[in-house]
Amino acid sequence: MVDGETRTKVRLVMEERRRNDVFPAEVLADIDRIADLERPFLTAAELAADPTALRDTEVLLTGWGAPVIDESLLARAPKLRAVLHAAGSVKHIVTDAAWERGVEVVSAAGANAEPVAQMTAAQIVLAARGVPAARRRYREERQLTASAAAAGARGAVVGLVALGEIGRRVAERLQGSGVRILAADPFASAETTAGLDVELVDLEELFRRSRVVSLHAPLLPSTAGMVGEGLLRSLPHGATLINTARGGVLDEAALVAVLSARPDLTALLDVTAEEPPRADSPLWDLDNVELTPHVAGSTGADRAAMGELVAAELRQLVNGLPLRHRVEPTALARMA
Repeated sequence: MVDGETRTKVRLVMEERRRNDVFPAEVLADIDRIADLERPFLTAAELAADPTALRDTEVLLTGWGAPVIDESLLARAPKLRAVLHAAGSVKHIVTDAAWERGVEVVSAAGANAEPVAQMTAAQIVLAARGVPAARRRYREERQLTASAAAAGARGAVVGLVALGEIGRRVAERLQGSGVRILAADPFASAETTAGLDVELVDLEELFRRSRVVSLHAPLLPSTAGMVGEGLLRSLPHGATLINTARGGVLDEAALVAVLSARPDLTALLDVTAEEPPRADSPLWDLDNVELTPHVAGSTGADRAAMGELVAAELRQLVNGLPLRHRVEPTALARMA
């Protein structure tokens, strides 16, 4: 930076509970080298209580607990030109008023996608080998003969529902594992899936053929409850359903009914429609359901990757270079 040049004013606003995970000391030090990071850091409630806090802010850094970028906030932030969001979806924080002003928006969904893809790919390989079924049988029989429930993964058909940021990464991780990959995604084509070694099919065929089905569709009005009783009943004997996307994509009443009637099936659910499920939900009691508390995404120290992505994008912005993770308004309709 040239001596005397004014540094870009940046303000960090997000919930305090996860702030240190997303923006650890080394990431904050990097941001301090790039721009003028204003203190103190604020929560959305503290920002709302201080109408002058964004008076000189040009770039707003956010994460979980971000404020909504609406007309009221923009009126108090006359210089704001970019929002860099160190979390996933920006759909519920960025309004038309922000797009109309021309505010540039960045999402760290790409950094959050990696741990989800990592966990999901591991679950898929274990499920393709029949590990969940063998685990249940071992617990019941307490004999090594329970290993008969397991099978080799080579040649197993795996179905990926949607090939967005996470679905594509899962497909990439499964390359060379010996499984055959199907994918159902209305926005995918042979050109967009080049190099992934996947076969594009419709949703019905994917469920009929797959030993493992992994859901990666965003929750939209068009996808709510899209996986219902018909699809679930069509799963092959011994199949496993994995959901690390959104609980609402599944019709949970139908899932409970089908899994109750078919103990050969397994559901690995990291997300549910209500989190956690109600205390009286049958999901807690079904032997062929394994629940995890929404841990596929970035947790603990992994969240620093999102802060690092935002710091890198801030450097691009300050240096007048293209943003690598810019969100386009037209893409929001297909985002969670």
